[in-house]
Amino acid sequence: MKFKNIIFTLPFLTLTGCAAQGSGNSSLLPGMIPFILIFVLFYFLILRPQQKQSRELKEMKSNLKRGDNILTSGGIYGKVVNVNEDILSVEIAKGINIKMTRSGVSAIVNPEDENKGKEGKSGK
Repeated sequence: MKFKNIIFTLPFLTLTGCAAQGSGNSSLLPGMIPFILIFVLFYFLILRPQQKQSRELKEMKSNLKRGDNILTSGGIYGKVVNVNEDILSVEIAKGINIKMTRSGVSAIVNPEDENKGKEGKSGK
């Protein structure tokens, strides 16, 4: 809680400190340094990783091919049977196919990963 208060009051104290110095040849740069540091920190901790993740997801969706095991955004596991531009035909059970858009795919999964999850649950 104390750390949160320090972050929010730091820019205020810096700006009021600059104003209290007088009307000499003071520059705005010392008052802007905390804002610049916060922006740089925000960029490297939030924006850059999010852009990278978005780029990887877009690349994964564009590289979908027949035979890939996928997980839909609705939580359904299936296997890609046919790919037409933006529409996928996905087999979710033997003989049951659904059509969906590429944007509904959240991940490509390996069958080994699914089996490991099932073995871990049955072993408990």
